[in-house]
Formats: sequence, structure tokens, C-alpha cells
Amino acid sequence: MVLALAGQVQQSNAGQVQQPSAPVQAQPVDPQADKPIVSDPQFDSALPVLSDDINAPLEPMPAAPGAAPSGNVQPTGANEALAPVMAETPELTAPLPPLGTFDSTPPTEVADIDDKDVVIRYTTVVRGLDDLDLTGQFNGLSALKEGGGKAANAAMITARAREDEALAVRLMKSKGYYDGTAISTIEQPPANAGDPIRAIVSATPGNVYTLSSVKIDAGPVLPPDLLIRELPLKIGDRIEADRIQGAEANLALKLPQQGYPFVAVGQRDILLDDAKWTGDYTLPVDTGPRSSFGTYSTEGKLAFDAKHVGVLARFKDGELYDNRKVDDLRDALVATGLFSTVSVEPRRTGVIAADGTEKVDLLVRQEAGPPRSLAATAGYSTGEGIKVEGSFTHRNVFPPEGALIGTVIAGTQEQGLSGTFRRSNAGKRDRTVTITAAANHSNYDAFNAFTGTLSARISYDSTPIWQKKFTYAFGVELVGTNESVYDFGLGRDARRTYGIAALPSQVQFDTSDSLLNPTKGYRLKFSLSPEASVSGGVRPYARVLVEGSIYQPVSESIVLAGRIRAGTIPGIARDDLAPSRRFYGGGGGSVRGYGYQRLGPFDPNGDPVGGRSINEFSLEARYRFGNFGIVPFIDGGNAYEGITPKGSDLRYGAGIGGRFYTNFGPMRVDVATPLNPRPGDGKVALYISIGQAF
Repeated sequence: MVLALAGQVQQSNAGQVQQPSAPVQAQPVDPQADKPIVSDPQFDSALPVLSDDINAPLEPMPAAPGAAPSGNVQPTGANEALAPVMAETPELTAPLPPLGTFDSTPPTEVADIDDKDVVIRYTTVVRGLDDLDLTGQFNGLSALKEGGGKAANAAMITARAREDEALAVRLMKSKGYYDGTAISTIEQPPANAGDPIRAIVSATPGNVYTLSSVKIDAGPVLPPDLLIRELPLKIGDRIEADRIQGAEANLALKLPQQGYPFVAVGQRDILLDDAKWTGDYTLPVDTGPRSSFGTYSTEGKLAFDAKHVGVLARFKDGELYDNRKVDDLRDALVATGLFSTVSVEPRRTGVIAADGTEKVDLLVRQEAGPPRSLAATAGYSTGEGIKVEGSFTHRNVFPPEGALIGTVIAGTQEQGLSGTFRRSNAGKRDRTVTITAAANHSNYDAFNAFTGTLSARISYDSTPIWQKKFTYAFGVELVGTNESVYDFGLGRDARRTYGIAALPSQVQFDTSDSLLNPTKGYRLKFSLSPEASVSGGVRPYARVLVEGSIYQPVSESIVLAGRIRAGTIPGIARDDLAPSRRFYGGGGGSVRGYGYQRLGPFDPNGDPVGGRSINEFSLEARYRFGNFGIVPFIDGGNAYEGITPKGSDLRYGAGIGGRFYTNFGPMRVDVATPLNPRPGDGKVALYISIGQAF
């Protein structure tokens, strides 16, 4: 019998020691206390038989006697096994896919935020970039600015601010501040203030880095200083991205202009010294051989052969290679209008010339386009009425560049039909040979004429891609015309037939900066046409005309333009001269404000009869704003019966014009009025055409 004594330490079955905190009263002794709950034989018999196979599955545990069933498990006897566990979900037991099949790229786009979903608004503050002139660039690229001051949550604002930190650092490095740092902070407004969050990007540039050395890693060139001369970098320059890239681009541009068409600029290397804030710059350059122009070759669907390509070139065999002249050749090929695509590419030949340069072959890849085209022009002016001209051209019916052109003129006062053969670039670039046959009817106040013309002309002309200082033209004309004329001896109108042979020629000196819209420079033109008129006898005479114009800019938007012209026809009486060969003043290209050909002597019927001399002048102030312009002007002039133009009896016209500038020239609308009109002169004259008045 065991007694529990007050103050005695008791050890539990678990081996723990418990210290009673108060005296314990003695309890009666239980006679079953020493009897075990389960005897050892019963315990041993309840143990399952273990298998010798350690990999064998576990056997089901028997349910405890009297255990209550739970869930969906049905009651079993003491020795019945538990129900097997339900099969696992197939997706959980399936093998994992290979790791390489996962796309670990983070999303780069954020869905657009609709205004109704915006819960946070913010403002962007940039500090430290103003002194570097980078604030504008930063604002144009900023993720915070792009967000428009709206975000769905604070995390989005923070992410944008982190992007702008990196942007600020990149921009500072582009200016040479390679130690620059940037940090962003998000400032919350005071509670209940209603102000937006402030996202602040603060940049600290640090010290600017400069070049301590400039080295070009390349072979020898001629002249020896060519590379360093065309790479505009020097010691002490800031290591700025724009400066470095611009210098390298200049080198790549200038070397092909000076004999090195195959130059290849490599990847630069800049070694920074953060202790001295300097950088050593090295640029590898493969110049290729020094080259000169050599042969031509063509491939593709040809419009003409390699020999004619040489006619268009503005360089000679053996001349030092210059890619500007190659570009000019490409432009000339395009200007023929014979190609859908055309390119010019230099190719190495390995042939060494006497001067040590390597000959270059220019490969012209052609793809001939449609040679036929239709064109139309239209205009109107007081005195000339409406005039519409249409043409059909086959540009290469007689290769190379032998064109046939058919033209029709339909107007209220002029109608005509003509056919022209034209050989462009005839043996020389921009030299043109034309042969024309034409029939024309003109019905103006000055005369009514039915005219047939056969002419041939050789000209050397300026073009938009090659405007020349000196140009010329000469030719021959055979004209047969039947015209109305006022016979002062008979005192009435009559019709006469004239046969005219002429040798017209012209030379021009031009220093202006544009053919269609000059803004500076001047032009001088001299025309001479020895002629013979056959009408009851042969009467030789000459038509002489001198013209000059000048263009002077007075500001970026205003150009003052002036023109003078004078002409004479010595050797023949006015009444023996066909009316269509006389001088007349008035009209859109003469003295505006007066009708076409209405300046000069009149017959008793009030119709102009023309004269043997003329003088004219024009002054314009051309004000341009964008693609539009306003042009106030004043003109003066007259035609005279004698061979000497006079300074007296001038007629003046003034007005204002509008201009719409296009890529092929300005569209012109002029409205003018005569300042000292004669009886019968209109009050207002209107002129619509393409191109400036002069």
C-alpha cells in the first residue's frame, strides 16, 4: 500500500518532476492501482505481423474496439481494415513539365487605365537636369510623364519612378556625366489635403568627363592627316554622345567623298578614368583602298546600256572617287523617268591605276518602268482666256532616251496640234535635240493667225538637279503663217501670208539659287534671232532681246525681286513684219493689269498692232509664311513703233498675288489693275499659272 504524503515529490509516468505548491491530503488506497490496464500477452498479440520486405506496403490498421465511425466510413469490427484512401487528383500526380518550357520574361506592357478605374493621381517633379539642358528630353521619354499623372496604385507610380531614375542616368551619361546618379521619392500629401502625390526624380550629375586622348586605329591614308581632320574630336572635348556620334558620322561621310568608297567605321572604345574624370578614345577604321572611277556595268531589265550611263556621269575615268558624284549620277538616272527602280553601287576590281588608286566599277541595277505617260496643264489669264494643254509621251521609243511627244492645245483663244522628236542627254548630259512640226491657230486682239512650223533646236539646259550658270540654245525655224493685219495704206483689215526663216539663239548666265523659286542671285539672258520674211519680197531683219532679273533676301521670309527687259527689231518696217513676230506688252509675264498683248500702238479699230521695240520692268516683294505667300507688285512698260524703246509713255500696273508653294514650284494667282489706263483698258486683270512671274 502506497501512501501519498504531504510535501513528498511525485514523479509522473512521463518522467516529469512536479513540485506540489500546497500540502496534499491523504487519499484512500485503490486496490486496482497496481493492476496493469493491458497485460503484456494481450499487447503482443495485438501487434501486426511485420514483413521481412522493407519495401512492402503497410497493412491497414484495425479499428479500435468501440470506435465511432466518422465521415463516410462505415462501422467495422475490431479486426476490419479501414477503407482505402480515395485516389489523388490526376493533375497532382502528373510529372512536372521541363523547366525550360516556362517563359520567365516579365510583362512589359501595362493595360490602359480607364478614368473610372484611377484611384491615385500624381504630379512629376524633376530636379537637377535644368542646368544640363536635359529636362526637355527627360519629359519626352519619362514613364511618369507618359502615365499622364494617373495610376491604379502606388506600386505603379514607384515602378515608373524607378524607370525614370535609369532614364536620368542615361541622359546624364550622354552629356558626359558618367558618375551621375538619380533617386526617386514619393511624397504623400497631408491627410485630407486633397492634393495629388508628388513623384520626385532628383539627379546628381557629378563631374563631367573629357577626352584625354583620341586615337584612330587605321592604316595609312592620303593625305596623311585625312582621318584626324575629318574626325572632329580633340583632347579636352566632353565625352558627349551627340558629339562622339556626330564626329564618327562625319568621318563615314567624308572619306567616300575623298577616294575611300569602302570605308567601314568600327565600334569605338572609351576607357574611363574615374580618378581624373577623363577617357581614352580609340576608334578602329577600315578605310579600304584609295580608289578612282573606272568602268560601268549594268544588270536587270535595261532601259539603256552602260555606254549611255557614262554620258550621264559628271566625272571622268581615272578621277578620284567621290560619292557625291555617284549620288548625282543616280539622280540623273531617276530624272530620265525610264526606271521603276535604279541603284548605283561601287564594286572593287583589283585593278591598280598608275597613280596607285584602285579602279572602281559602278554597277547600275536597272528595272525599266513604263516609258509612256500622259500629262496636262491648265491656266487662265485676262486676254488669253482659258488654256488647256495635254500631251502623250513615249520617252524611249528610240533608245537611248529618244522620245516622241504629241501635244494638243485647247483654249478659248488658241488651239494647236504638234508632234516632237526629242533626244535627251544627246552625247552630253542635259544637251537636248528636238525636231518639231506644229499647226496652230491663234485668235487674239492683236492678230488672228493660222500657222505651220517646222523647227529643230539644240539646247544645253539647267535642270532641278543640276542648275548651271551658263546655258545656251540655237536652232532653225521655217514658218508659214496666214494672219490678219491692219493695212494702214488701205485703211482696213487684210489677210496676208508670210514665209519666215529664222536662226534663233539664246545664252543665259544664272547665279540664282532655284529655277522655279529663286530667293537670291541674278540672271542675265540675251536672245538673237536673224530672220528673213518672204511676203512680196525677201526682207532680212533681226529680233534682239535682253533681259535681267535680280533676287535679294531682306529677311528670312521676304525677298525683293526685280526684272528689266528691252528688245528691238531692226532691218524691217513694222508693216512688212508678220504681226506674230512683233513685240507686244501686257499680260501675266509682262505688265500686269493690262490685257494680253494690249500695250503698244493701236489701229483705228482700237486693236493693238505691236511694235519693233519694247521695254518693261517689274518689282515684287515676296513674303512667304509656310507653304503660302503674299506678293505685292508693280509693273511698267510699253511697246513702240520705232526700233528704240522710250522711257516716256510708260504704262503702270499694280496688284497683289497669292502663292501656294509645292514641291514642283509655286502656284500663282495675281490680281492687278492699271494705274494709268487708256480708253478700253479693263479695271482688273486676273492671272493664274504655275511658277513665279519671273
